[in-house]
Amino acid sequence: MADSSLVADVFEAQRDRLRALAYRVLGSHADAEDAVQEAWLRLARQDPAAIGNLAGWLTTVVGRISLDVLRARQTRPEAAYDDRLPDLVVAADESPAPEEDVALADSVGLALLVVLDSLKPGERLAFVLHDLFAVPFEEIGQILGKSADATKMLASRARRKVRETEQPPEARQEHREVVRAFLAATRQGDFEGLLRVLDPEVKLTVGTADGVVVVLGATKVAAGARLSATTAARGRDVLVNGRPGIVSWREDGAPLSLIAFTVAEGRIAAITIVTDPARLASLDLPGPREGAGCP
Repeated sequence: MADSSLVADVFEAQRDRLRALAYRVLGSHADAEDAVQEAWLRLARQDPAAIGNLAGWLTTVVGRISLDVLRARQTRPEAAYDDRLPDLVVAADESPAPEEDVALADSVGLALLVVLDSLKPGERLAFVLHDLFAVPFEEIGQILGKSADATKMLASRARRKVRETEQPPEARQEHREVVRAFLAATRQGDFEGLLRVLDPEVKLTVGTADGVVVVLGATKVAAGARLSATTAARGRDVLVNGRPGIVSWREDGAPLSLIAFTVAEGRIAAITIVTDPARLASLDLPGPREGAGCP
């Protein structure tokens, strides 16, 4: 494949797939675009004639770049991203009407990105590449520097966590109880209680008018948990992409915040808080109930 124009044509034919792959791994359109562009730059430094399977080579390179980005995020516990909040579908946390069930089902793909944020980099890459893009474990293992069997175990562990968060409606109450325990511990200032209910690698994503801030780790999330209890005290239960959440309003009726929780294996694995007025205004939020108070 020595013809440079042919290489460019193949790359363009693969661009959408590579961008989709990077987005599923990174959860950010901007980061995904950067990863694909970096793959193109690396390809330009290669001898195309030495690449037997260009599509496979590009998949491997984008996977490695994405893994590097995930690992870099872990070394920066707090970082701002301009494109880190997934789309959100909000419904009242009651027995949903058929049309609400359809809306929640349509949001599964969006919710998956939230779930993936609770996975370790290796787990996330192995799950996305194998389960969503059918990349063999042998090739994923080369990216991770692990054996095919070890990579298969990572994907299996990730798959189990994902399935844990995709509970049927009857499991909603169990997840809601975990959230209530988190809020109760927050109101009581029970730091140890918070640590018991938070996954050690919990991820807090806060979308404000100034951008998106990410906080990693149970200790730091627990230390800043007061906002969750304060806003929940004047809100109502909702479902956000099928997961437990709370929406609250200001005294003038304007939405104040939306909080969404991802529960996995009996602990909170991710929390998303939206306080950006523009983002809140764009959401179809259920209205407050008369006499709504602390959930």
